[in-house]
Amino acid sequence: MRKTVLAAVVAFAFPLAAHADGHGHHGLSGEEISALVSGNTVEGSMMESGPYAEFYSADGMIKGAGYSGEWMIEGDTMCFSYDGESAGCWNVVMDDDMLNWVMDGEVAGDGMVKPGNTNDF
Repeated sequence: MRKTVLAAVVAFAFPLAAHADGHGHHGLSGEEISALVSGNTVEGSMMESGPYAEFYSADGMIKGAGYSGEWMIEGDTMCFSYDGESAGCWNVVMDDDMLNWVMDGEVAGDGMVKPGNTNDF
């Protein structure tokens, strides 16, 4: 069921995969990133910090297990700020139904978008 919902979200959010490379990978625009994550949860793993699950509210707040932060779109990147620190910005590349967080041309983590606030953060 969740894959069906995610497939519908991806199909709706990305009708024109202008950045597709022919292998199911494409970099997302700022508008596409916002449409994908706003009001949804992303669960995955980062190379440096390990597993994560975060809800990205439409008002720009991030809610995780025992922490919060802010998210914003700058150009074609998604930026994150936790505990008042400077924002770190990432490109987002879709690999079929997986989201990859890319910084300086290197994939630093991945995640799966789940509709809504699945963990009740």
